[in-house]
Amino acid sequence: AWTHGDPRKVIYPTDSRGQFCGQQGTPNEYRSPSTLRLSFGFAAFRHLHVFPSPVQICVSKCPDRYLTYLSAYGSRDPAELEYYRQFCVPEFKNLQKPPIQVLKDKECPAMIIPSTPLARRCFPAIQAKKGVIMVGNETTYDDGHGRRRNVTELLEGAKKANVVLETRQLAMKIFEDYTVSWYWIIIGLVIAMVASFIFIVLLRFLAGIMVWVMIVMVILVLGYGIFHCYMEYAKLKGEAGSDVSLADLGFQTDLRVYLHLRQTWLAFMIILCIVEAGIILLLVFLRKRILIAIALIKEASRAVGHIMTSLLFPLCTFFLLCLCIAYWASTAVFLSTSNEAIYKVFNETACQFSGQTCKPETFNTSNVTKLCPDAQCLFAFYGGETAYHKYLILLQFFNVFMFFWLANFVIALGQVTLAGAFASYYWAFKKPDDMPAFPLFSAFGRALRYHTGSLAFGSLILAIVQVIRVTLEYLDHRLKAADNKFAKFLLSCLKCCFWCLEKFIKFLNRNAYIMIAVYGTNFCTSARNAFFLLMRNIIRVAVLDKVTDFLFFLGKLLIVGSVGILAFFFFTHRIKLVQDTAPSLNYYWVPILTVIVGSYLIAHGFFSVYGMCVDTLFLCFLEDLERNDGSAEKPYFMSPNLKKLLKKTNKGQPEA
Repeated sequence: AWTHGDPRKVIYPTDSRGQFCGQQGTPNEYRSPSTLRLSFGFAAFRHLHVFPSPVQICVSKCPDRYLTYLSAYGSRDPAELEYYRQFCVPEFKNLQKPPIQVLKDKECPAMIIPSTPLARRCFPAIQAKKGVIMVGNETTYDDGHGRRRNVTELLEGAKKANVVLETRQLAMKIFEDYTVSWYWIIIGLVIAMVASFIFIVLLRFLAGIMVWVMIVMVILVLGYGIFHCYMEYAKLKGEAGSDVSLADLGFQTDLRVYLHLRQTWLAFMIILCIVEAGIILLLVFLRKRILIAIALIKEASRAVGHIMTSLLFPLCTFFLLCLCIAYWASTAVFLSTSNEAIYKVFNETACQFSGQTCKPETFNTSNVTKLCPDAQCLFAFYGGETAYHKYLILLQFFNVFMFFWLANFVIALGQVTLAGAFASYYWAFKKPDDMPAFPLFSAFGRALRYHTGSLAFGSLILAIVQVIRVTLEYLDHRLKAADNKFAKFLLSCLKCCFWCLEKFIKFLNRNAYIMIAVYGTNFCTSARNAFFLLMRNIIRVAVLDKVTDFLFFLGKLLIVGSVGILAFFFFTHRIKLVQDTAPSLNYYWVPILTVIVGSYLIAHGFFSVYGMCVDTLFLCFLEDLERNDGSAEKPYFMSPNLKKLLKKTNKGQPEA
């Protein structure tokens, strides 16, 4: 791709011969440094070009007036024709050539209209004045063939160009807002960072309170629901029609009808009572496991406190992911621009060679010009017929696959590094004295030196599943217009299955990487050991997962919500103390949304580290319980709080 590709094909326009505007060594060389492309021929209207032929020429600037070639040729002022000549093909030199022959040879457009440059191309300068569509202050124009046309005929050709122009104006206003509010945005993101750190630290003290408050609130809400259902049930007693059964009523589109039946509220009350009883029973039987989950979350807060650099490690992962994205995108662009210029025969009259491939260098000496005098060899598109060009789509597919593989490898490297650092905390008998001096850097070095093969294998499995999912999404997109319901149903089932498979592999890989970091075993062994270890403690896994999910959701909600509300009041000048300090903006939602999205990403980064810490400590805790018995030879490495909770002790060993 990097050998054959040319990204200039994406950025710079070309003329009808496939030559870049302003390219050295071509007739377009001196047609300005800021080159523009102009098209003429009526077929060009639907291709978003200015003029009514697929003939495209490079110009130094867009036309700024209405003018036809006939009027310029017949003008008494020679400057008119000289001005018009810059919009003709570079080889056009003979100004005395009859106009009919010039237009027949497509050396000049029949007419030009006022245009504006956009993306190095000329588009009609359309504007609306008091609801009237105008181009160059005119509502009609001469098409160069003696007919007057309405400028609204140009709208279709420039519709998308106007959208781009409006988008560019919007982008400029947004950019202006960023230039005057960027430092306040940074302050908001710093506040989010500090709030995320404080929340993680406070989990050491408040995790238990938040979890139990949440559980009590759920029980109280359900209790109120039962009471409300009973009151509604009692209130409907004796009312006409309230004793009709649900079976007799049948299905009704107006769901409010069911609220006037006693049986509906009785059903609601029974369902809520069952849910309430189930939660209370779960609390009775899972109380100890909830306490273990809370203790592990508190322990994770202590571990993060001892390895503060772990909170900054997501920046390293983010940087490596950016490199992967940049490499994938640049390679994709080079692949998509690897095609060669293909030239086709264009003609106005019937010709047996019409549409065939031709070469501009030998076209004038070929039989085509003899048999079809009006035929031209013009640039059609970029393509190719070599083996390389035929398999470009497969190379693009491979590029996408490699992107997924590299991205998953980078994420796996981050996970195994964090797992290694936090595992060194857990397996330190005297915390933190027995920990390495730089646990994060030590874990990163071990991962690169010993575990790259395991990480590559795990990320390969995940990449294969993700590529299959992308392929299914592509097929689904292509089949949207089809009317084959069985194919759509089968595709939906496959998408669902592979979505579940991807989630399972991500879960398995995450825990396998923890076992790799702890024991240094290969991927398959680590994945098997982690899976069966979790299956032997499935209830503990479920409880810890739900407790941590709740705490992370609450943390993100508090951080993003509070910072977002603060940003809203600040940028809308509703805080009187700093009312004059807040900048004046075109769109106040621009910095607010930036702060909200940035706060979420920061909170997600902090909690992803914390979540990895919890998962690592949990697996280490399970291994500790299974492998050790508290004897002098096999002491427990868990914290004193966990040992106290589980009523475990180390015999003949001083407590850590």
